[in-house]
Amino acid sequence: MAGNPPLVSVVIPHYNGVEIICECLDSLQKSDYPQLEIIVVDNGSTDESVHIISNKYPSVNLIQSEYNRGFAGGCNFGAEHAKGEYILILNNDTVHETGWITHLVNRIETDSTIASVQPKIKNYTHRDHFDYAGACGGFMDKYCFPFARGRIFDTVEMDEGQYDEAIPIFWASGTAFLTRTNVFKQLAGFDENLFAHMEEIDYHWKSHLTGFNVWVEPKSVVYHMGGQTLAYGSPQKTYLNYRNSLILLLSNYSFWNMCKVLPFRKILEGIAFVKEIIQGDFKHAFSHAKAWGWILTHPHIVFKRQKKIKKLRKLNDADIRFKIFQQSVVWKYFVKHKEVLNDL
Repeated sequence: MAGNPPLVSVVIPHYNGVEIICECLDSLQKSDYPQLEIIVVDNGSTDESVHIISNKYPSVNLIQSEYNRGFAGGCNFGAEHAKGEYILILNNDTVHETGWITHLVNRIETDSTIASVQPKIKNYTHRDHFDYAGACGGFMDKYCFPFARGRIFDTVEMDEGQYDEAIPIFWASGTAFLTRTNVFKQLAGFDENLFAHMEEIDYHWKSHLTGFNVWVEPKSVVYHMGGQTLAYGSPQKTYLNYRNSLILLLSNYSFWNMCKVLPFRKILEGIAFVKEIIQGDFKHAFSHAKAWGWILTHPHIVFKRQKKIKKLRKLNDADIRFKIFQQSVVWKYFVKHKEVLNDL
């Protein structure tokens, strides 16, 4: 960074778990980056979070919401108060290596077309492994199933330096990513209809459609606890993930591409549903059905998104086709048992 480093506004949505947010804030205070403002959005916590944060961390800008806005709404609410050139979206259940923010800023400053950059995300408990949420950079197949370098579905790799190269990716994890404030405002932040899960994939898909790129910078490292709001394997998490991925498929693709992709997506959903019924996993099977039920009863939200994204577009689907994995990650990984990352 030449001259004065740009101000970075760290935005942390929070709901209960005061011990977790305190560990996160303690870690942030050890950062070597000199120009930080820290914004915590309390989403109506019912524990002692507000009292303890306001007293223990007087330099933190604590913003209280009267209700739980979810991750998407909490981030948007915090971003309204951000003064920095960059916004750093951050989960409250993270700790960080000292120079992690500096590495992110250095990467994004190399190219004005980079909208966002994420760090390497490792597991808080098993620190020699990647974390489920984002690992070392996110990708997506053509049917809107996400995966990452170091994590495909429930398979999480050990970090042995195999992904230490900074590269362009499709999406940066909402666990932690740095983005340009002007881009965040241009794209109207996260879509609050999503509430939580996959809002960052939606945001970065729209970034690509407006001509920007997304990168991962593995020199920057954070550790993520995960599952502190909704546990991994939670039926509610399953519901939100499937519902939101369907919303993205129906609205972020052009109409004709959506029509081509949707039938095969329905087949994959049907196979998953039958498998869960056979295995007696009725809660997750119901989550799949509930996701489709929401889609069928909320067409107005999908249509509104379609119109909004059509206005944002500067590139068509063909222009960014090479950024999306043009096969089924489900079919290749589970049926053919073949490597996926080698084909990116």
